[in-house]
Amino acid sequence: MSSSSDKSKDIQDTTKRDFLYLTAASMGAVAAGSVVWPLVDQMNPAADTLALSTTEVDLSPIKEGQSITVVWRGAPVFIRKRTHAEIEESRGVDVSTLRDKESDEDRTQKAEWLVMTGICTHLGCIPLGQKSGDQKGDYGGWFCPCHGSHYDTAGRIRKGPAPKNLIVPPYEFLDDTTLRIG
Repeated sequence: MSSSSDKSKDIQDTTKRDFLYLTAASMGAVAAGSVVWPLVDQMNPAADTLALSTTEVDLSPIKEGQSITVVWRGAPVFIRKRTHAEIEESRGVDVSTLRDKESDEDRTQKAEWLVMTGICTHLGCIPLGQKSGDQKGDYGGWFCPCHGSHYDTAGRIRKGPAPKNLIVPPYEFLDDTTLRIG
């Protein structure tokens, strides 16, 4: 009789032990989760950053040949309504002669609108060429006064130390007069 009682006690002890192991493991998992979650959550962008993730621009007041600068994610974005002559000049360039081989068609969604980040790809200066009195460089586009990079009317690097064209940010036309950057 005692052997049956011992087996019953062993089974009862095993059941208690298993319960304690499961309970301890569950508590450990909850504790680990409460430590890891704040570390993961802090990597999410802040609300003010998310608010700046897109910028909408009204294009209706911009006349042909005029440029404006807007701010997107803390960086200047150049928007230019190009003239027919600027478009023809940009499309007439032999892409194989360029340092950063990108055609005008690849840089624009609509030929008359050029949208690009206004930061020189050499060392991050802001090129001149947005205002009517600014020096536009040898190719009629933009000129970086810091180290002498010259960009053409499509924002492509043509001369100077900059390794890449001015960057085209993600953008879309919501309608004929509204542009969303980001």
